[in-house]
Amino acid sequence: MASDEFRLVSPQVANEGRLPRKYTAEGQGAQKHISPPLEWYNVPDGTKTLALVVQDIDAPDPKDPIVPWVHWVVVNIPPTLKGLPEGFSGKEEVYSGDYAGIKEGYNDFKLPGWRGTKLSSHGHRFEFKLYALDEEVKLGNKVTKDKLLDAIQGHVLGEAVLIAIF
Repeated sequence: MASDEFRLVSPQVANEGRLPRKYTAEGQGAQKHISPPLEWYNVPDGTKTLALVVQDIDAPDPKDPIVPWVHWVVVNIPPTLKGLPEGFSGKEEVYSGDYAGIKEGYNDFKLPGWRGTKLSSHGHRFEFKLYALDEEVKLGNKVTKDKLLDAIQGHVLGEAVLIAIF
């Protein structure tokens, strides 16, 4: 991997490593459905905003995937930020400054923000994909993956991917 490559990483999850239980519905007590910490490096020149889509690309079963299941959509992330802290989802109002304009979209659970899952089988790949965009996206109040992907066509300067296994 080139040192100047646009990269997405997590201090809690190695690429193709295990997604810890506290980031899923299988965590214990308050230690579940916590959004994982993410960091990015080498944002492409000209980036005006970043957008994130996290999905289970092996849903409903890794042996017979049908359609990806969306767990998190985040838009209007300023390129000046270097990441999102653990537990950011659902707490945007706590964060100010560069975090103020960030908007969380709806996942396939029909809820805004991060939502882990309880799987009937393990070995699913969760794809965290960060898009570097040449313009801010205006998607109204109900942001979804489909609306985002339609809006960013022709505006993607780069993509960075992290895969976690659960």
